[in-house]
Amino acid sequence: MSLTIVGTVAYDGIETPFGKRERVLGGAAMYAALSASYLTATPGIISVVGDDFLDSDRAVLTDRGIDLEGVETVAGGKCFYWAGYYHANMNKRDTLVTDLNVLADFKPVVPASFQDSDSLLLGNLSPSVQLSVLDQFVTRPKFIALDTMNFWMDIALDELLEVIKRVDLLTINDEEAQQLSGIHNIHAAAKKILTMGPKFLIIKKGEHGAILYSADGPFAIPSYPVDSVCDPTGAGDTFAGGFMGYLDNEGSYDFAALKRSLAYATAMGSFNVEAFGPERLLELSAADISSRVDFLKAYTQF
Repeated sequence: MSLTIVGTVAYDGIETPFGKRERVLGGAAMYAALSASYLTATPGIISVVGDDFLDSDRAVLTDRGIDLEGVETVAGGKCFYWAGYYHANMNKRDTLVTDLNVLADFKPVVPASFQDSDSLLLGNLSPSVQLSVLDQFVTRPKFIALDTMNFWMDIALDELLEVIKRVDLLTINDEEAQQLSGIHNIHAAAKKILTMGPKFLIIKKGEHGAILYSADGPFAIPSYPVDSVCDPTGAGDTFAGGFMGYLDNEGSYDFAALKRSLAYATAMGSFNVEAFGPERLLELSAADISSRVDFLKAYTQF
């Protein structure tokens, strides 16, 4: 095991101007692992599902070489379920249903076979759960990334700050960076957040790309210009999985490697939005990915 991903494996109900889907395979860990599987060998998931999790959906993941030893199945339980409606511009959505189900009592266990992980991605879960995962590793992974959101800043800030102290990379969006730092200017906010512990910070700006910050300075990359956005669900998780997958495969964690990883993350996120759920991510080729990374490389040079 080289890359471990902690997060949700779920079912989603999605409605956008392009159509509607019921019980689509979803969850942050699912999207991240599926994305990472194109860039590194055998990523592993730590999560929880109910016994309503279909064998066919389990096969979708294992067929991509994803290790599910860390996915607990709760007998008689149901998978986490989320349903939402996206408005015409796709930047605004309404959450219609959030059923935690088995996720409500999730106590992740790090399998012995995951203990030698070089990389760890802590998905958007409660800081207490993230801390419990960190405490289970006998040997600290070489690189730890954290995803979080404003909800945890609102209700569990002290615990979140403890997690942030123990990671190498924090990924948040621009509004969350402003809230966490208390500073409106994004660049000043980034400088303050870097004093909280992480060596690196990614601030995601949606359709306007992302900025990577470190002591070596900032590096910005635009989004890949897709012709049509069908469904943005899981785009941020796909981005994170692509980032960690490339970084894990390279085995280098300096600023130059992270800049390259950001291009792969951007490319993977661009595929995700082109179809419902993970549909587009299930049909990619290495050439597809390389083509978009090459475009971004040319696009950002002058």
